[in-house]
Amino acid sequence: MACDPEEEALLLHLCSRKSFRAGNIFSAAGNQRGTRCDCSIYVDPASYGRALSATVLLARHGSHDEVGAVLSGRSEIALNAAGRAEAERLADRLASAPLRAIHASPRRRTRETAEIVAARHGLEVMLVDALDEIDFGAWTGRSFDSLDGDACWDRWNAERGTASTPGGETMAAATARAATHIASLEADGGMILCVSHCDIIRGVAAQYLGLGLDRLLAFDCAPGSLTTLALAQGQGRIVTLNEVPQ
Repeated sequence: MACDPEEEALLLHLCSRKSFRAGNIFSAAGNQRGTRCDCSIYVDPASYGRALSATVLLARHGSHDEVGAVLSGRSEIALNAAGRAEAERLADRLASAPLRAIHASPRRRTRETAEIVAARHGLEVMLVDALDEIDFGAWTGRSFDSLDGDACWDRWNAERGTASTPGGETMAAATARAATHIASLEADGGMILCVSHCDIIRGVAAQYLGLGLDRLLAFDCAPGSLTTLALAQGQGRIVTLNEVPQ
């Protein structure tokens, strides 16, 4: 289904975007107001006509050598060549965006991604602990192959709302700290880029979509992707989800 003209107009206003890539898009299950289209966006029509206080762009860091193979957690692994290219495409995508600030998780991969974007805007990157990766405890640094079949790991992925990591952080606690920081950005308004991690972004998106954390794996968050939130009057709405700059 093609995008509705009103949806496109809203996105142009919020994101200074002229077109969107076709690809994976979250099916708006559990949110009957949501719409779906072929341009990799999720739009909440309730945004129409609402005063906009702030736009928060949630970007996942670019790729590194452990993506898809190792649970990197709070390691200091750097971007690889593909990840730097993804960060450059993100910077191209945001070159004309009126960013007033760039916040990032303190991990090296998020810092490097944020710094590539910041260089285009003459901004300093503010490191924010609330945007940090989940503390995976004893799972940190383990390969996904080694975790496969582990009963606690399987429960973590099936029951994110209640399962815990071994000696680390719960999904609820990680989501709460990130969401609290993001909500605080409404006060000063404008457009803010926050560079964080896959499950942190998915947790925040799930919260704003009204989904339980057990639904966290129902949608993707690709390296270098953008998820856009519109904040107004103490509420937040998803405008785009998992947009991958080309």
